[in-house]
Amino acid sequence: MADNMVHRQQDQEYQRQMEAEQAQVRHRMSQIKHKILVLSGKGGVGKSTVAVNLAISLSLAGKRTGLLDIDIHGPSIPKILNLEGRKAQSAFDAILPIEVGANLKVMSIAFFLASQDDAVIWRGPMKYQMIKQFLKDVEWGELDYLIIDSPPGTGDEPLSIIQLLENADGAVVVTTPQEVALSDVRRSITFCRSLNLPVLGVLENMSGFVCPKCGEVTDIFKSGGGENMALAMSVPFLGRIPIDPQIVEACDSGQPYVDKYRQSQAALAFREAVTLLVGSNSEDNETNAGKEINTMRIAIPLAEGQLCQHFGHCEEFAIMDVNSQENCVSGTYREAPPAHAPGVLPQWLAEHNVTIVIAGGMGSRAQSLFAENGIKVVVGASAGSPEEVANAYLNGTLQTGGNICDH
Repeated sequence: MADNMVHRQQDQEYQRQMEAEQAQVRHRMSQIKHKILVLSGKGGVGKSTVAVNLAISLSLAGKRTGLLDIDIHGPSIPKILNLEGRKAQSAFDAILPIEVGANLKVMSIAFFLASQDDAVIWRGPMKYQMIKQFLKDVEWGELDYLIIDSPPGTGDEPLSIIQLLENADGAVVVTTPQEVALSDVRRSITFCRSLNLPVLGVLENMSGFVCPKCGEVTDIFKSGGGENMALAMSVPFLGRIPIDPQIVEACDSGQPYVDKYRQSQAALAFREAVTLLVGSNSEDNETNAGKEINTMRIAIPLAEGQLCQHFGHCEEFAIMDVNSQENCVSGTYREAPPAHAPGVLPQWLAEHNVTIVIAGGMGSRAQSLFAENGIKVVVGASAGSPEEVANAYLNGTLQTGGNICDH
């Protein structure tokens, strides 16, 4: 009986300690307006490089920014920022982050290691405690953004940080164009959704090679895979970052790429991604902060690249994402439909998250099936390229005639 009472008291004390620590986390994080994770489904996609350059881009834009490296086993942020050998300092029971310039504060486990060659051999519980300490004991102060560089995959570190933050704005998922990376990214997006963490966007890294002599971009792997995957999974696409040898040079020398090469194509792509992120977290539009960009999806049946007048006889569909806030097409991909049979196309397009179908003609039965799947149908449109048809619809200038295929 006495042993049971002691165990209950210990459990209660442990619970009180956990609640007190979580309250400390909430207090620290309440001073930070936006918390964004940078994730990837696999290693080798340049995730840490992306995290650093996003943070630097935000700081150069005048945003007070923090950069937290929670890659416990392979911290690379200090190397990229030329902070190797720096040690964390403390004051008034708080850990002080390393400051870089006027608007950037950085924290990494590397600042606690005796040598940069030391290996951290920890299991999950110790990593969880370290990440909690980063949140509750680091004196971040008031920040506009905290960018969190997480190790690849869906393991202890990203799970811990999401649970500890409780209300992160969302995640930026980094991929490369190859299918082997894209399949892992799909799992990362599913991971985020299972934890109710919004996906703020997908960024396609290593998308094309920038020639150091002429500046021409060549798709040495392939391009567009990240955008098509983002469209298929209904998440925003933040852009493509080309391979630039100067990125490697900058990382090895510890000079932030977007600061050193501000007018390069990759630096401009980073700034565009930041513009989209800042826009989706704008304080002028708090209802959209931390949410996925609102999109509609239009499907247009095609024959020989033009709108097909007979819906059921099309060769392929142009599937177009529309940013509803900007009222413009944000991305397009084409896909061949399954074999035509009653009821197949409405279900197939619904699975592709299509919300509007624009066609020349369509039978009344097909229209009713689309309605049952929550898809609006516009018929009577004239032939034209999918871009012309979609833009005319969005601008309110699409001219429609009679339904030429009402059977």
